[in-house]
Amino acid sequence: MAFLTEPKPEPGQAVTMAPGIRRIVASNPGPMTYHGTNTYLLDGADGVTVLDPGPDQPAHREAVLAAAGKVSRILVSHSHSDHVDGLAAMRAATGAPVFAHAGDLAPDRLLVDGDDVFGWTVLHTPGHAPDHLCFARADGVVLSADHVMGWSSTVVSPPLGDMVAYFGSLRRMLEREDRIYLPGHGPVIAQPRTFVRFLLDHRLGREAAILRLLAAGPTTPASLVQALYVGLAPHLRPAAERSVLAHLIKLAAEGAAAHLDDTWLIPAARPGLAG
Repeated sequence: MAFLTEPKPEPGQAVTMAPGIRRIVASNPGPMTYHGTNTYLLDGADGVTVLDPGPDQPAHREAVLAAAGKVSRILVSHSHSDHVDGLAAMRAATGAPVFAHAGDLAPDRLLVDGDDVFGWTVLHTPGHAPDHLCFARADGVVLSADHVMGWSSTVVSPPLGDMVAYFGSLRRMLEREDRIYLPGHGPVIAQPRTFVRFLLDHRLGREAAILRLLAAGPTTPASLVQALYVGLAPHLRPAAERSVLAHLIKLAAEGAAAHLDDTWLIPAARPGLAG
């Protein structure tokens, strides 16, 4: 399987992605956001629920408000800036209550795993962020935010990004029988379980490659990136290094790696180093 692509969406246009669900893509394209952040409009009997207001861009906010009409509530998948920088202005414009897992966003309702939010079940899926939430509907539609995206693997950047938690959250999604995912960036994922298995295998392969390189001798995350990501554009190296570090921290927690400052190795090579 391969990563997915889609044509660049029309800015400000609300497009139906599934019954009762429309998407407006913000104009914040980039190496970590693809064409931009997906803001979803979830139609309901009492109005529209907005999932992830996105960046603080007046044009994006105006497009969301025009398409939504009455906004009954605002959901937040996680507190990364590309999803919540526009939250305060959206809240002020609509007076709608905010539902989120992150206490630092001062939500009107703090969501926890298993909650029901007007027909959507809350799935706490830490890894990319400790407060990350997906939302599942009974018909097999999941709003997967940045936990599972079709266009790219998810960045897991310590200390808030946790590879152990990310693996656990992926495996949780494998146990489900969902029909489609609507992610926080990029296109619909039409074969979600197959794609989650692909992502998990991709991470396991990366982990195995890191262990092979560690077996050759002590090294650093930067050196591992150079060996693992041949031809990677320089502006993507910092994110790749954070991902490698997350893998190393996971391996250390499992007793398979150890470190002294920025140098990592197989524990048997230097007994007594920090794990």
